[in-house]
Order: sequence, then structure tokens, then C-alpha cells
Amino acid sequence: MVGMDQIDRRIDRVVGERSIELGEFVTPPDTNRNKDLVTKDSTQASKKLDTANPAPTDLEYTPADEARDAQARLDRYLTESKGERLPLPLAEALRISQSSSREFQSAREDYILAAISLLIQRHQFDPRFFNTTNLNFAGAGDDASFTAVLSIMNELGVTKNFENGGQVAASWIVNAAEDLRNGVTDRYTQSSELVLSGSFPLLRGAGLVASEGLIQAERNLVYAARDFERFRRQFFVEIASDYIRLLQQQASIVNQERRIKSLENLAAETQAKSNAGQVRDFEISIAESDLLQARADLAGLKDRYRFLEDQFKIRIGLEVDTAVDVIPMELALPDPEITLDDAMIRALEYRLDLQNTRDRVLDARRDVSNARNDLLPDLNLSARVGLPTDPDMDEGRLDFDPDELTYSAGVTLGLALDRVNEQLRLRQSTIQLERQIRGYERERDNVVIDSRAAVRGVELARLQLTLAERQVETNRRRQRGQELDRDNVTPQEIVDTQNALLSAENARDQAMADLRVAILQYLLGTGQMRVTEEGAIAPIGGLEMMPIEQDEQVAPGTP
Repeated sequence: MVGMDQIDRRIDRVVGERSIELGEFVTPPDTNRNKDLVTKDSTQASKKLDTANPAPTDLEYTPADEARDAQARLDRYLTESKGERLPLPLAEALRISQSSSREFQSAREDYILAAISLLIQRHQFDPRFFNTTNLNFAGAGDDASFTAVLSIMNELGVTKNFENGGQVAASWIVNAAEDLRNGVTDRYTQSSELVLSGSFPLLRGAGLVASEGLIQAERNLVYAARDFERFRRQFFVEIASDYIRLLQQQASIVNQERRIKSLENLAAETQAKSNAGQVRDFEISIAESDLLQARADLAGLKDRYRFLEDQFKIRIGLEVDTAVDVIPMELALPDPEITLDDAMIRALEYRLDLQNTRDRVLDARRDVSNARNDLLPDLNLSARVGLPTDPDMDEGRLDFDPDELTYSAGVTLGLALDRVNEQLRLRQSTIQLERQIRGYERERDNVVIDSRAAVRGVELARLQLTLAERQVETNRRRQRGQELDRDNVTPQEIVDTQNALLSAENARDQAMADLRVAILQYLLGTGQMRVTEEGAIAPIGGLEMMPIEQDEQVAPGTP
């Protein structure tokens, strides 16, 4: 009997072998043992389930005071935390996601399940031992006299299936019987026989079609290895992109807070000028109105940040109540220098998902060949050799008699008179092949589109960043000019300039985030993304990874 520890070691070995075959920086998943989830809870088999669905009269709704301090309550909701805050730089978020993320665990289990399916198929062609025992009690009457016989038959043997079709079996059969009514007169008999038998298909079912399950399981594990590695790379890009968006939201909050301070100063300055009779009274309301709107916008930004942060924590596998500090950083990746055609060529060659789609066309072709094999007649060869004990002895034990050797051989022919279902399956498999070919062609075209779009996306993001930076500098010059001519500038002009500067700064931060994400998407879209076991980008030829630097503009813990 094989223990579960040995089973787990087999799974580890086959998963490790498949991952290594994909090349460097392809890390097999951690096949840590799943917990035993079997419980003795009686409710799991209950035919009646309780449902919580109270009547409207049993529900409670307490109206809030409309005059409450909503700002204070919202601030309290946004800053609530339990326990110590967890510093969460990008590297740590990626590490946590590979051990705790539900998505990652599901992808890992898909890979392991494919390995288990392969081991099941492989075992079908291993020598398989068996032992069966039959106990039979029979009686019969003869002129009011009854006899009762107890018989036992035990068969111990081993079978072996062949990948090209056929099976052989070797067994030791022991028969024992005893007349229970006349047991005292020594009516016990025992005999045994060694048997070697086999059957082999010669037409239908012969060849590789006999091991179709094993062939497909072997190929499925390769597909699973590629899918898991593709998932690791895509998951890295998605987690990094979510992290970058959080940093962008942090920057927007800082920009908004800086604008509020400027508006507060403007409101105070305008009030002082109004008191001195230098500006009209209604101009005070311009700064005050914009200040109120800016505070409302800041509350919305903070609420949006908290929502995105909670989503991010759930995705990487942290408890939603865990207080974290998303650490500002600069993911410094140089822009790629590449043409559209070069990106397309690399994507067509390196994309693992496209390789899976391509190889599944071969599966469909093999399925057509198997369906054609089903149309052949049945022609099977069978043979049997038996070596019994001496039949003249009541207790043969292990005294086998070569003179009593028996053997037989035969050929069975089954004409293909009714193969309608098989013909339908052949037609079905040819249609599936055509669909699979079209699916591969569509996937190939999509990869071409994605690779080209990825290159254009980098250039577009770089252009937008360059223009946004110029726009920021233009509005800052405009603001400095207004500060030098403060007495001749109206509050409305100052507010307009501040609004333009804020929009430009937010556009710059958005463009910076877009550029970072676009480069990651380029690496992923062209199949060049490589992720280390620790969950970091593995440097590829020509890509000099710059250090991840902390951005001093945003303090940890924002908002």
C-alpha cells in the first residue's frame, strides 16, 4: 500500500520535472500539503438548511442626524486601524501574493491537479497487484437429505497494460471446499493453479490509441506548466500595476492637499484685502467656494484610495483589517527600443499561451486519427497457460504437476457491421479540428495585435508624460508670474491657475503610472517577462534593471 507521503513526493517530482523543462526562471509551485478539510459536522449532510431572511418588521434602521459632523466621522472611518501597521513595499506585496493570494493558490492547484491526473494515467500502465477472495455457501437436498458445501477461492496476481494495446496477467488461484455435513469424514479439498494470460488487439484499439489517456495527460501537464508560468508573469504585472495605481492615487491626494493649502492662503489673503478695501467683497467667495470644492474632492480621493487599498489587500491575501503602509517607490524600467515587427516576432515565438493553443491543434489531429481507428474491425488475439496442482490429490497445496499443463490461444474477429456512432464521432472530431485550427489562427492574430499595441502603448505613454511635464512647467511659470504681479491679479485668475496646475500635475502622475504599466505590459505581451522565485523581475539580456528608489514626495501611510 503506497502512503500519502510517497504520493506527495511523486507529485513534487513530476511537477518539478515539467517546470525545469520550460527553462531558467521557471519556478515550480510550492506543492505544500493541503489541510484535511474533512469534518464531522452533522450539518454538512443535513437536508434542511437554515436561511437568515428576517421579515421587514424585524429589521432595524436608525436615521442619522443630518447635522452630524460628517467630515470627522469620515476621517475616523478612513484612519481606523487595528494593531501595528505593516510596511508594504512592492517587493513584499509580491512575496505575500505568491503565498497567500487566492488567485495564486487556485493557479497552483490547477497545475498540481494536472500532475495528479498524469500520475493516475501512468499508473494504468504500471504492474498492478490485486487479490480477490470469494466465499460461497451452497446447499442441495436429495431424498430428505441435505448437503452443505463451503467453498473459498482466492486469486493473487498482477496485471500489466501495454501502451500499444493489450494486457497480460499472472495469477495464483487457490480453491478450497468442504462438505460441512460430512466434515468429520474428511471431505475437505484444496487445489491451486498458476495462470498466465493475455489479450492483444490487432486492429481496432491497437497502437498509440490504446494509450490516448496517457498521451493527453502528459501533454496536459506541459500545458499546465506553461499556463502556471504565464499566470505568474501576468499576476506579477497585475499586482505591480495595482500597486502603481495606488501610488498614483497617493500622489493625487498630496497634490490636492497642497492645493487646499494654497487656497486657504488665498482665502486669507483675499479676506485681508477685502478688509483693507483693496478688493470687492464678492471676490472672497471665489476662493472660499473653490476651497470647499477642493475639500470635498480630497474626501473623495481618500475614500477612493481606501477602497483600492482594501481591494489590493484582499487580492494579495492579506486580511482586510490589516493596516498597511504602501511604500512610495520608483520602479525604474528603461523604455524598450524595438520595432513593431521585432515585437511581433518575439511574441509569436515566446508567448506560452500561444504555444499551448498551437500544440492543441496536434491534439485535435490525433483525435481524428483515433476516431478513424474506431472504424476498424475488432481483431483480438488471446492466450492462456495454466499450471495446476495434481487433480487426483484432495489437497494439492503447492505441488504443481507439469504433466497437467493447459494452454489455449485464439483469435476473435468482430466485423464492423455497425459503426454509425463511430462515424459520427469521426465527423465530430474533424469539425473540432477545424475549429481548433481557426482558434489558433485567431489567437495568433490577437498576439500580433497585442504585441504591436504594447509597443505603441510605451511610445504613447512616453509622449503623454513628456507633454504633461511641459504642461506642469508652463503652469508653474504662470503661477510664478502671478506671484510677482500679485497686486494686479484677481482671485479668479489665481484660482484658475491653481486648477490648471493641479490638473497638469495629476496628468503627469497618471502618465508616469501609465508608462510604468506600459513597459510591464510590453514585457508580458511579447513573452519576455521573467519572474524570479521571490516574485521579482528577472533581468533579461540588454535590460539593465535600475534600483527601485523611494519617492520622497509622498509619505508612507497616505492618506
